[in-house]
Amino acid sequence: MSDNNPVPLIIVSSAREPVETLNGLLRRQGVAAHCTWIPAVADLPDALEQINPEMLLCVAADDGDVARVAQVRDARAHEIPLLVIRGAISEEQIAADMARGARDTLTLENLTRAHSVIARELKSYRIERALRDTMHSAHEYRSQLETVMTRSHDAIAQVQEGILVDANQSWLDLVGAPDAQTVVGQPVMDFFEDGTHVALKGALVACQQGRWSDRSLNARLLITDGSMLELELVLTQGQHDGEPSVRLMVPTQQRKTEDIATDLADAVKRNPRSGLLYRVPLLDAIHRRLAQPVQAGSRFLVFIRPDHFARVEQAVGVVRSEDVLVALSALVRAQLAPADLLGHFGGASLMALIERGNSRDAELWAERLQEKIRRHELTIGDQRLKITVCMGLAVVPSTEGKLEATIGEALEAVRKGRARGGDQLCSIARTDADARVQAYDAVWVKHLKAALAENRFRLVQQPIASLAGGNEAMFDMLVRMLDKTGKEVLPSEFMAAAERNDLVSLIDRWVIMAAARFALRTRPGCLFVRVSRASVLDVSLAPWLRVQLSTLGLEPKRLCLQVTEEVAARHPTETRTQARALKDMGLRFALEHFGIGIDPLSLLDTLPLDFIKVDGSLMQGLTGDELLQSKVGSLIDAARGRDIETIAERVEDANTMAVLWQLGVQHLQGFLIQAPEEVTISTTETQTVPVLRGNQVPATLR
Repeated sequence: MSDNNPVPLIIVSSAREPVETLNGLLRRQGVAAHCTWIPAVADLPDALEQINPEMLLCVAADDGDVARVAQVRDARAHEIPLLVIRGAISEEQIAADMARGARDTLTLENLTRAHSVIARELKSYRIERALRDTMHSAHEYRSQLETVMTRSHDAIAQVQEGILVDANQSWLDLVGAPDAQTVVGQPVMDFFEDGTHVALKGALVACQQGRWSDRSLNARLLITDGSMLELELVLTQGQHDGEPSVRLMVPTQQRKTEDIATDLADAVKRNPRSGLLYRVPLLDAIHRRLAQPVQAGSRFLVFIRPDHFARVEQAVGVVRSEDVLVALSALVRAQLAPADLLGHFGGASLMALIERGNSRDAELWAERLQEKIRRHELTIGDQRLKITVCMGLAVVPSTEGKLEATIGEALEAVRKGRARGGDQLCSIARTDADARVQAYDAVWVKHLKAALAENRFRLVQQPIASLAGGNEAMFDMLVRMLDKTGKEVLPSEFMAAAERNDLVSLIDRWVIMAAARFALRTRPGCLFVRVSRASVLDVSLAPWLRVQLSTLGLEPKRLCLQVTEEVAARHPTETRTQARALKDMGLRFALEHFGIGIDPLSLLDTLPLDFIKVDGSLMQGLTGDELLQSKVGSLIDAARGRDIETIAERVEDANTMAVLWQLGVQHLQGFLIQAPEEVTISTTETQTVPVLRGNQVPATLR
């Protein structure tokens, strides 16, 4: 009764006085009543249609008045509550009026009860009306959804608790089902190839929790005729029979004329069976890609050649040997990141351009691909066979015009592997001579010292997203160097030279202080700052950092220093000592590139860890590799059992994210979430390092 909107009431009474009494009563009680007096029952039908009242009151002279009013009310507006007003009432009279259709009977001799009854019935009516409106809206929503599902050309299915509960005709046509009865009630996983299950389960859970948006999932749908269809699924939250559901949709492709022309132009560049680029279009695509700056890490050329392919041709025939190459192409494609390029180079050979964090990442990726090919059994006609490959790996230099030489190095590496009997991964180091290393370092040391002295370093931040919710904003802090022209230089270009020439500790301290000042201003949940092997071995790091943070007044928990698993494994005592010193100060500590060493789990018990970052190389091909999923899952479980939070590195596609969700990873970072962006720091927050002489440590960084 606190609603200030006018309350329309109809009062049927042969006299006006009861109307005025009721109107005054309600207004004194704060009810903005709008009472309409109807002196004759004959006028009631028109009044009900025109006024649309919230309550009907009948001042009864006899029982016949109540019966006639109730009859009209039931015929025209049966949901409107009817109250009877009498001069005197009894329990028997109230029961009789209610039997005729009234909600209650009251007397104006007891205005307190009269007000209470009217307020109660108005509230009840409004609740019932709201419920009716809600049910009507739900019915309309359901009707509209059924219409959309029936008429939509998009294939739509609804899933509740892993069971397919509804599907439109387009979905039935897609899977080849004769009717809805054959699919409804079946586990949704039965409609998808096994390799899709982990990613789909994770995506369904994430969508049900409202944490899946604007991303499509690559999946392989099983058709009733035994074939398989690769498609993109769009997942959205929905409802079915009033209960939450997840809606799976395969959108109809709306093709424009220009899109068709583009696809036709692209089609002539590709092998129609493998879908890969031919040699010349592949080289053109690589040239275009190399003209763009690398986002992070380094680029590598990978040359892949099947071993003893002549024997394969003899075993399955020349025609069927093409099926072997198509199957090999599919295995390689499944391991690629979205930004990688792959194509036919000539004969039975393939060539790929990949981007990875460093050389070790590229080697691990290639080793896993080689192992996957080695253990995969091909079915060619009625024959089963296994093949092996030689792989040549060559780093693509940042300088332009070196593609020809890099291809030559990758080919030479493959020849080296074939000479060893095949099934080899080989690479040829570009700086395999001491003289070349020294010349390389001489250039970079000069640039590094100048950049430190002239403050030509910059921070970029990459968000770390939480899969478990929470409001703590976390970022990975990355360093970039600017050359004399202002062009950005990635760490993969200069960090090796910095490490060899005792400059990396200075860079570490610059990054730590820049991140600390940025944290002081922005108050993030946690900033991750990586430090090198030299800093892990530097006993002065913790005392220096204690002084700096005390001077700044920064809460130490906002910084998390991270070292690689490789450094921690090679220097376990020093890493443990440094980590404990940092933890005693209130900082957090993490291992990055975790899971690729000989015994990574042993580090979990010896180091005081807050986080582990599962290595980005383990993300490559994760969606289709059960052994890799098992390995990553065991790392996550081991960390979770020790209250160590897990972060997945370099996540680049939605399918990988969905698998990680299913495996229980708590956080992830990578270009799927956001590319690194520059951190804005004012000139008062930066530090200029004096000109260096030899290995002198600047006073500002001591």
